[in-house]
Amino acid sequence: MTKFQKIKNITRGVLSIILGAAMIKFPNKAYVFLVMLIGVGLLVYGISTLIYYFTMAMFMVEGKTMLYKGVIITDFAILTLSLADVPRGYVMFYLVALHAFTGLVEILRAFEAKRYGGRSWRLKLGHGLVDVGICIFCLMHLKNPNTVVIIYSLGLVYSGIMHLISALKSNTFVFVR
Repeated sequence: MTKFQKIKNITRGVLSIILGAAMIKFPNKAYVFLVMLIGVGLLVYGISTLIYYFTMAMFMVEGKTMLYKGVIITDFAILTLSLADVPRGYVMFYLVALHAFTGLVEILRAFEAKRYGGRSWRLKLGHGLVDVGICIFCLMHLKNPNTVVIIYSLGLVYSGIMHLISALKSNTFVFVR
């Protein structure tokens, strides 16, 4: 992991912990801020991916995947930003689905790390399974929005702690001869 990636993971972890604590303290208002933050983050990432495509990836082999990725992420960003005036239950369902997706991605990354002989596959697998478990628990209590907000907030705090752990652990170097 590069220094920039470590800084990005530390920032993501600290922001997740702060947002999780804010959602526990102010469950009625904090989720709107979280949706806006996720939407702006996705929008910046999608637009930067599109800029990367038009400046460099257009001339690369399989460069069109960057175009597709940028368009899809920008579309998700616009969808996320439009959820500010939607009833709270739908927004929480959307957030739970996003959390489940990140959990599934962590599980897939764990299997990939195991396949390549990485040491951190157990940590990633545990993180993914806990994320998916939190989402299932949220879906079971979807009729009570305050309970879902608290469960989701605890999941955000847990994800933040896991990002901090992954950023602060030592790197594995692979030398190719």
